[in-house]
Amino acid sequence: MNGSTGQLPDPSVAWEISPTAVAAWAHLPPDQRPRLIDCREEEELAICRIDGCEWFPLGTFSVAGERLTSDHGRGVVVYCHHGMRSLRAAAFLRAHGVANTFSMQGGIDAWSQLIDPGVPRY
Repeated sequence: MNGSTGQLPDPSVAWEISPTAVAAWAHLPPDQRPRLIDCREEEELAICRIDGCEWFPLGTFSVAGERLTSDHGRGVVVYCHHGMRSLRAAAFLRAHGVANTFSMQGGIDAWSQLIDPGVPRY
């Protein structure tokens, strides 16, 4: 798959995907696009979010089990505020068998700057 066409890049060579690539498929029905997981804390989620995301705070990854790792055939993109926690989340998911997992580069802050300026920055 190719990140420039709205699909996921090759996980053997990339850990991140751009907000632009995510935006190319974010409007599709959930079963036709990769899962989009927000790993921020509840207080951050209350400020802003990307429509269509699933919410699993990073601290819950170890107990979320199958709810988090199921349905990974479509691939997974995780985002946070700036992209650091989501890289850790992607590493966790890959270590637990979800190889086609990526972090959204720059997080929701980059999403706000590049894709949707209506998303509040914090």
